[in-house]
Amino acid sequence: MPETAVKPAQCRPLFFHSHSEEKRDFCNPFLNKMKMKKQYLSAPLPFVGQKRMFAKEFIKALERYPDNTVFVDLFGGSGLLSHITKCQKPDATVVYNDFDNYCRRLKNIPRTNVLLAKIRLLVASTPRKKALHKEAKEAILRLIEQEEQEYGYVDYITISTSLLFSMKYATDLAGLRKETFYNTVRKCDYSPSLDYLDGLEIISCDYKELFNKYKDTPNVVFLIDPPYLSTEVGTYTMSWGLSDYLDVLQTLVGTNYIYFTSNKSSIIELCDWMGKNNALGNPFIGSEKVEFNAHMNYSSHYTDIMLFKKADRSPNKEAS
Repeated sequence: MPETAVKPAQCRPLFFHSHSEEKRDFCNPFLNKMKMKKQYLSAPLPFVGQKRMFAKEFIKALERYPDNTVFVDLFGGSGLLSHITKCQKPDATVVYNDFDNYCRRLKNIPRTNVLLAKIRLLVASTPRKKALHKEAKEAILRLIEQEEQEYGYVDYITISTSLLFSMKYATDLAGLRKETFYNTVRKCDYSPSLDYLDGLEIISCDYKELFNKYKDTPNVVFLIDPPYLSTEVGTYTMSWGLSDYLDVLQTLVGTNYIYFTSNKSSIIELCDWMGKNNALGNPFIGSEKVEFNAHMNYSSHYTDIMLFKKADRSPNKEAS
């Protein structure tokens, strides 16, 4: 029977993840908490933007908070921050927002391993990191399509890492068809990582709903790792623009937080400038806009924008 995709709709618990020696299931609730046996410093499956490079410094930052803290991971992503937090603070409550259905990917690791084993056979005659010929690509696409029809799910992000160059991902079959395939197939299976989510309270909802639910909770700390501005966000299950990114800043006001950003976004510089020019307002009010769609190549495009306005040039409007 094909699986039914989990579609984040409202802020509700999906399950509490715990461990049983007799039985383990990512989607069955267990009532007993326990400490994790293993700490991961990188996510078990590929994920754009996982914080493995920050793991050691993140652990140091966690030491500043008491053991009974409530940690709320607003943009849960791969769950790595939530996982590390629970390992370091086993008595803390850790809420992981699995908005991107990473749990589903973990649950399907056995199927992903089977599919990768079949793909290895199809690329065996092609040297590592060399492009696959058309026949091999078509055979792989047929294999993936059959897998999705039979089982109702394919982890396209993980499969992408074995067929495309580094940092290139596809999220569906149509996206894969557009790309050149290379023999970058993982040589070994992914570990089932059954203990990765142990002890976490896992929900799936919009981060704003989750923030509003916990903002008045005593001892709450928000883990805030939004998609970076000016970087690729195609693998996230959300659209993301500048206004969305700036909305996240509201979660920083008057709260305890651990926040992640990048120099690509220039968000710290922007906030510093806004602090110095807080009376500016919106300079584009009353202007007219013209857009032009420009294409760099088949997969890369952008929109050029022209705004124009006949300003009131009365003395009190002129810049000093």
